[in-house]
Amino acid sequence: MGVFIFVPLVLLLMPADQFDEGPPLCMSVILFKQECYACGLTRAVQHLIHFQFEEALYYNPLVFVVFPLLAFLWAKWFITDVKKIHQIRQDS
Repeated sequence: MGVFIFVPLVLLLMPADQFDEGPPLCMSVILFKQECYACGLTRAVQHLIHFQFEEALYYNPLVFVVFPLLAFLWAKWFITDVKKIHQIRQDS
């Protein structure tokens, strides 16, 4: 349950440029020397959550579609888990 709060909090506390440097981790880049549609998405999300919209757009424009979807799924999982915990406590 705490992971739902811990992970976003850690990402917010990390510097926006935390992932900007370093070797690529994308298997498409490593194996085929070709960027995929998700390349730069981690860096783009990190800049987006720090309200650095131009940098986010630079790393991957799809972040403005993907991040809201991820946030929605994250919230849905969180609410589902809260309901399960609440149901378990009521049944006990």
